[in-house]
Amino acid sequence: MLLQRTLTALLLAPLAILAILLPPTWLFAPVAAVVFLAALWEWTRLSGLRDRPVRSGLLGVALLVFALLWWLRATVLWPVLLIAGVAWWVLACVWLKHFAFAAAPTTENRNLKLAAGAFVLFPAFVGLLTIHGSEPYGHWWTLLALLIVWAADIGAYFSGRFLGKRKLAPNISPGKTWAGVYGAFVAGALVAVVGGWLLGAQGVHLVGLAVLAVLTVAASVVGDLIESLMKRHAQVKDSGRMFPGHGGLLDRMDSVFAAVPVFALGKLLLGL
Repeated sequence: MLLQRTLTALLLAPLAILAILLPPTWLFAPVAAVVFLAALWEWTRLSGLRDRPVRSGLLGVALLVFALLWWLRATVLWPVLLIAGVAWWVLACVWLKHFAFAAAPTTENRNLKLAAGAFVLFPAFVGLLTIHGSEPYGHWWTLLALLIVWAADIGAYFSGRFLGKRKLAPNISPGKTWAGVYGAFVAGALVAVVGGWLLGAQGVHLVGLAVLAVLTVAASVVGDLIESLMKRHAQVKDSGRMFPGHGGLLDRMDSVFAAVPVFALGKLLLGL
């Protein structure tokens, strides 16, 4: 399984990097929207919505929202959505503590999870485009944000495997440990400092970037756990079967959806 996961990652990573670095933001936006819509399709399934026409209709509504958000990109709505996205992931920590909440397959719980999906996807979409469209080096800052999440994932895997004893959330994701979280913090902060330095950040900005990286990684962990909670409630192993060894698109993007609004808002506040 590790070999399969590694080979899939080696194939996907260059494609993701090229999709970030090459297109201008106006072209990157629809590419991101397609990816987000594919993740939303899996989210609706985990939420308990089985009716395919209704799920397709929700994707159509989401597409219209993405277009509207792009049209309103120069307004105060974007920073407000970033704040709302960060607030959602703080609130999600309470849901993780009470992990049985909304577990029953009722209509009310299904609708609650569908509504939660809006706070997962739309602030992340705005955050991603905020970073990508920033000057200078917005494309590279976008790549750095993803590299922080990817490095955290790798750091968590190896530190958790060799040092992990105390479980982080055994009722939600038994494989995650506190040692893995600490390893993720270290790996994410190192990548952020090196990447920030290469992009011209100096002095206090580098220190702020290291702190932001830790907060970004913390959000990515929460995002991963929320998706694990959703899968527990839905009684499935993966959100989909798109990537061999990796599951569905949501399995690969859950951390990114949580991390991006935090990084985008922090970058704005730091003036980077």
